[in-house]
Amino acid sequence: MKIFSANNGLRLLFYSFVLASCPPAASARAHASPPYSVGYYQQTISGTVSDTSGPLPGVSVLVKNSGISTISDVNGNFQLRAAIGDTLVFSFIGYKEITRVATSPVMAVVLQEDAAQLQELVINAGYYSVKDKERTGSIARITAADIEKQPVTNPLAALQGRMSGVDVVQNTGVSGGGFTIRIRGRNSLRSGGNEPLYIVDGMPFATDNISAQGAYQGILPSGGASPLNGLNPSDIESIEVLKDADATAIYGSRGANGVVLITTKKGKSEKTEFSVNAYTGAGRVSRFMDLMDTGQYLAMRQQAFANDGFEQYPDWAYDVNGTWDQNRYTDWQKELLGGTAITQNIEAGVAGGNEATRYNLRGTTYKEGNVFPGDFGFRKTALHLNLNHTSADKRFSLNLSANYVATKNDLPGTDLTYKATVLAPNAPALYDSNGELNWENSTWENPLAVLRQEYLSKSANLTVGSSLGYRITDKLEFRTFIGYTDNRLEESRKTPHTIYNPSWGYTSSVSNVFRSNVKQQSWNLEPQLNFISTLGPGKMDVLAGLTFQERTTQGLQLSATGFSSNALMDNMAAASTVRIVSDNESEYRYNAVFGRINYNIDGKYILNLTGRRDGSSRFGPGNRFANFGAVGAAWLFSEEKLVKDGVRFLSFGKLRGSYGLTGSDQIGDYQYLSSYRVTGVPYQGAVGLQPARLFNPEFSWETNKKLEVALETGYLNDRLFLTVAHFRNRSSSQLVGIPLPGTTGFPSIQANLDATVQNTGWEFDLRTDIIRGSDLNWTASFNLSFLRNKLLEFDGLENSTYAQQYVIGQPLDIVQVYDYTGVDPDTGLYTFTDYNNDGRITYPADSKKILSLTPDYYGGLQNSLSYKNWQLDFLFQFVKQKGYNHFNTGVVPGLPNNQPAAIAGGWQQGMTNAQVQRYTAGYDNDAVNAFYNFVSGSGVISDASFIRLKNLSLSYTLDQNWIPKASCRLYFQGQNLLTITDFRGADPENQTRGSLPPLRVFSMGIQLNFEP
Repeated sequence: MKIFSANNGLRLLFYSFVLASCPPAASARAHASPPYSVGYYQQTISGTVSDTSGPLPGVSVLVKNSGISTISDVNGNFQLRAAIGDTLVFSFIGYKEITRVATSPVMAVVLQEDAAQLQELVINAGYYSVKDKERTGSIARITAADIEKQPVTNPLAALQGRMSGVDVVQNTGVSGGGFTIRIRGRNSLRSGGNEPLYIVDGMPFATDNISAQGAYQGILPSGGASPLNGLNPSDIESIEVLKDADATAIYGSRGANGVVLITTKKGKSEKTEFSVNAYTGAGRVSRFMDLMDTGQYLAMRQQAFANDGFEQYPDWAYDVNGTWDQNRYTDWQKELLGGTAITQNIEAGVAGGNEATRYNLRGTTYKEGNVFPGDFGFRKTALHLNLNHTSADKRFSLNLSANYVATKNDLPGTDLTYKATVLAPNAPALYDSNGELNWENSTWENPLAVLRQEYLSKSANLTVGSSLGYRITDKLEFRTFIGYTDNRLEESRKTPHTIYNPSWGYTSSVSNVFRSNVKQQSWNLEPQLNFISTLGPGKMDVLAGLTFQERTTQGLQLSATGFSSNALMDNMAAASTVRIVSDNESEYRYNAVFGRINYNIDGKYILNLTGRRDGSSRFGPGNRFANFGAVGAAWLFSEEKLVKDGVRFLSFGKLRGSYGLTGSDQIGDYQYLSSYRVTGVPYQGAVGLQPARLFNPEFSWETNKKLEVALETGYLNDRLFLTVAHFRNRSSSQLVGIPLPGTTGFPSIQANLDATVQNTGWEFDLRTDIIRGSDLNWTASFNLSFLRNKLLEFDGLENSTYAQQYVIGQPLDIVQVYDYTGVDPDTGLYTFTDYNNDGRITYPADSKKILSLTPDYYGGLQNSLSYKNWQLDFLFQFVKQKGYNHFNTGVVPGLPNNQPAAIAGGWQQGMTNAQVQRYTAGYDNDAVNAFYNFVSGSGVISDASFIRLKNLSLSYTLDQNWIPKASCRLYFQGQNLLTITDFRGADPENQTRGSLPPLRVFSMGIQLNFEP
């Protein structure tokens, strides 16, 4: 962790005072009484002190066994008189004290953060800051020191395995894809109602899905392009995740699913400093499925036709009747997915200023290739500016933060992963002798043809936030935050006629273009008053404020077909037919009043009260406002005299708890109104309207009641620090579409369903300082989360359309499937438990076996080792869960599609222990029906637990005398390096067959900071 930037201003004042009041080094020596003879010090020793994020000012530098000392200046530089061979001691609050022998006149020293002093650090809690040891809420945090060690483009990727209670899953390895994050479980029945609130530099960051399904479908998972790719990880200083009611209730209706606070980097130095960071890397698919080879595949096909009674292979069975080479073998996964995605990243920045004004300007350009054949890739350009100013009398303060990120993602229209797993291994070559796509006399569909179908997305995201503060009196301060965001997304999907077999005779008249343009703009205004005073035996901190937010979204989707030439497909005016798919505009307004009262007695007894009254335009006039709040308390029992004197090994102890109510309005705009949509079909020359939604002004907020109790203890001067937390969240008044009979003309009506979802769990966080030495240091941290999700109540569930989706007392992420019992040795068919004993397997009567896909537990183990100028960090992520295995192919074994190698050796007459039923070429109805029951049964779900070496970083910091007035760090990084699992499939993290697994990425780079 890095000390919170709010301390930097006080630190700079302290440094200035010390520098002004301290005599120079020579004077210090004159008043000292060193045990050395006069004239022993022959030269000046100088250098720079830094941490993993840059230079450190205010570090104390002492010549051991001498009174000679100095402190580093605001740029981390120090200078004193010493001799070669002397031992220098470097110390600074929040960092481990280290000693270095002066081996040259110029030194470069890197300090490591000290877990023993981290309780004094100040962390960001959103509307306020609090000392870590005095916080009453549950807040997890990572800093730039952790983020910069990971070659990632999406900030959520940096959280994986590093926080208890925070489960992050990568949806696809395709560039531009997104992540699913669940903070302490799934609260809402709606899949889209579980997203946390994102705050970037005080400004709400919209992560609503504004991608057009008609554009991204086939290449990106549901949700399309992730809006969080519009943030640049290298510009982020810290990410805090607020989890419990005490931490989230001040955000009211927006905090039901947790809050993610993202703070970008600010200027720190009073001297101008330039920084350059550049790296290049390579990514490849980390795991492939184990598929049949040609021999196994042909044996399956031959047996399938024999089982179906064929004595001669049909003319269309090209793979087995001799039309295709029977000895040919192609590993289609390596052929279609085996490319190398080259990444290149260059960052450059300048920071500086003076005591009153500091600035930080950074620019980044990033490029990422793709593993698919062809020239596809993802590009990101980012510009970050931060400006801080404080008046001479320290009463007025200004902070301005601006972030602009532009992305361009050029992808094939189809993810080739599924095609690579089902193509026959003896399928023809991709190209003919002339280098053209080979269609093998129209006997197959060349998979490379779909690469001519292009998905292209371009986004431009601007986030600007400004906070103004004025200290009216020593106790009263006025602050206001003004923010603005502008997000624009352009998507297109081009489908030229050339993706089809030329023998079909298609021309550019059937070529099609789908295009979507979305613009989303938002502004936010939050005036606040903060009052701090003593009250009785303690200190009281009062915060009150207002929130005004408005967001507008405009979207236009067009479809065009009929071009005279494919060269004109970028110009929709050249199409013979242009259709408006949709033209929408929506507006969302949100107002709130909020407050906080914190009362602290002697740093031992702390009470924290938060409250908020929210108003949202997403509800009817009578239900737009709701009240939310929480109470949190903490007792630092280690400050009690009895504990201090009697329990010497206990260096820190805190018991904290919280209870409160948060809410959610994640239902979409205008859901309560009776609305209409355009039919899109002209009638007598006019386009008509049709009803789209029923009027229901009665539905209102989802509510989430959160309870937590936690114990934080530090031992042996905090060299071992343990946090144990237990939580219980109950979400009720579920906002869902309640199904209606078809006779009403509407599939559902939006309403509050009388259902309650409960999440309970235990979280364990352990931080250890294993070795603390002058040269060698080793720290480790471990987090573990046990989660239990359960549907507590659901009135009328048995008679609703949700009866096969949910079960009271079971998690939300369950599947009700057929109970697979093996292969019948007599018939060779898959068998299942006949629950109603009617002699048939039917849905839903026999779909009664319940399996949960919710992780049982997850966590991570992180290690950080340093030896002199070397630094090694690595993180293991682990998850215990079930998931869909390689048997979930969706393709009947025996059809002309490849299968997992485990399906080789299907049942034949006389077999008693077959694992796979009898093959069929599609003519055996009993086998086909049994197979589809199988993929709807328990046999396709098995253990998907894994341990993954998620991240590794090795770096070396050059000695200062190599490059004067500069610090230089060389590093090697890796992501998704090793996976240990018994999972039967490609990727245990996201088991969706047909989705590209996460890539294994290696990168090397250099980071340079220097003064002009």
